[in-house]
Amino acid sequence: MATTPTSGAQDAAPKLPLFYKEITPLSSSAHADFGVKPRESLEFTRGVHAIPVTVDEFAAAHRFFPIVFSAAETPTPLALLGLKEGENLYLEDDGTWMKNTYVPAFIRRYPFLLARTSSESQDLSLCFDQTSGELGPEFDNKLFENGEQSQVLQNVLNFCEEYEKSISRTHAFVAELKNADLLMDGEVAIQAPGAEKPNVYRGFRMVNEQKLKDMRGDQARKLVSNGALALVYAHLMSMQIIREHFARANPALQQNPASAVEAEGKL
Repeated sequence: MATTPTSGAQDAAPKLPLFYKEITPLSSSAHADFGVKPRESLEFTRGVHAIPVTVDEFAAAHRFFPIVFSAAETPTPLALLGLKEGENLYLEDDGTWMKNTYVPAFIRRYPFLLARTSSESQDLSLCFDQTSGELGPEFDNKLFENGEQSQVLQNVLNFCEEYEKSISRTHAFVAELKNADLLMDGEVAIQAPGAEKPNVYRGFRMVNEQKLKDMRGDQARKLVSNGALALVYAHLMSMQIIREHFARANPALQQNPASAVEAEGKL
């Protein structure tokens, strides 16, 4: 069900994150007259069913999306926009995002990101996807003024820097879940009224509630003290939204969105 989009800082080279096609370092000389186009559409998210989210977003995101973990060796928290490849239930026909619904920071960051401009360098530079059509000399909201960073650019840079810090906190949280052996393979079975067989979704990981309940007191206290337990429960509560996804993707069921749904893990 869930794929693994890359979420963090990248080398401005071969393997690019979701959405990005051609990364270019931003330059005060080469892009001195560039501005940013006001964003009116999120059309670039069409056909995307899973978006990386950071732990700093769990509080907001869990109200709108199921949050699962990718099945990769290093799991990534993902907000599910749909239950199958190519299904984005939050993007309207006109390319706008569903009203009054949280937009993940991964989407808001695009077309910018911090990236290493060479494999030898550890320094991160602000880059952008030059295929996005969202930057150019024809746009207002200039990135530079008299050769210096404009307030627009400072805001972009601050956002990207904070996002990288949030990614680091997310890695620490996932490492803690792995060390405590709390993640397991997940499975969601949805039985639609009148259907002979349930719809079954796999390919993601989730927290094992039984192992969580069986944790030693000192382990549980650690999760409480560092804020990880609240994140775990945000993830677990968000899983109930899967039934809403299924109902929205199947209009005939929308009059009965509480049709049977089970989420479980198999070891």
